[in-house]
Amino acid sequence: MTLEMNTITYESLMVNGQKVSYVQQGSGEPIVMVHGLAASLHDWDDLMPELANAGYAGYALDLLGHGESEKPLHTADYSVENAYAHFAAWIEALHLPKPFILIGHSLGAGLSMLYTYRNLQHVKALVIVNPFYSMKQLPPILQRMFRHQLINTNLIERTPYQLFRFFVDMTSFTTSISSREAHILPEHIRYQTALDYKRAAAGIYNIPRTLHNLDLDLSRIHQPTLLLWGGRDQTLSPASFPELEKMLPNLVKSQQFPICGHVPHQCHPADFNPHVMEFLRQI
Repeated sequence: MTLEMNTITYESLMVNGQKVSYVQQGSGEPIVMVHGLAASLHDWDDLMPELANAGYAGYALDLLGHGESEKPLHTADYSVENAYAHFAAWIEALHLPKPFILIGHSLGAGLSMLYTYRNLQHVKALVIVNPFYSMKQLPPILQRMFRHQLINTNLIERTPYQLFRFFVDMTSFTTSISSREAHILPEHIRYQTALDYKRAAAGIYNIPRTLHNLDLDLSRIHQPTLLLWGGRDQTLSPASFPELEKMLPNLVKSQQFPICGHVPHQCHPADFNPHVMEFLRQI
């Protein structure tokens, strides 16, 4: 089916017996976008229309356990490898022309790097945003928490939307030059973020603890790469991103957004999106 450039379509596929929910917009060279932990395909609501208007076909999925995608009942089913298998099988089911471009945030950036490493001939270029590639990036308290598998997830499952929203609002506060408090994240982003937390399966919080099992040799990834991150990231250590710069063989550009935290693509898309579009023009 031929799609109009600005038409957004929400679809789902069954791959290996599991549902994958995704969105598609635009026509042209394919770009696949992958969100982070406890987020959804809506992470890319501000970027996807720009890609479509520039002549690209954008695809964004809900990862395993997220959004409207498959939510396995057993917590043991939530691992980096299973999330990767779900994601990779969806890409193959789309029958995209190869090579294509990958854009990933946080856990999604880690999965994008892993996919590139395992499918070097399939990926043309990489955009990685606040990438989660090592347990050492996490604050010590989270490292300790993720050492053990979550068994009882009842508390997470029963957490109301209002509590998630309170948490999102509190972590979004910043102090401006005039000493007045304001939110870095727009209202619609805070609403969607809390909703994504609520919709996600509690088992997804077992995924980070399995990250150390991955064998990822970044020296083999020679695709042109754009690295973007928020300087006020409280989830992953901002110092870890300059360290990653040294490990990427074909880093075209890196950019820090000083006043943004873990989600610069949602914090100030008017500043973030031009860096992506410029990179795409260069490659």
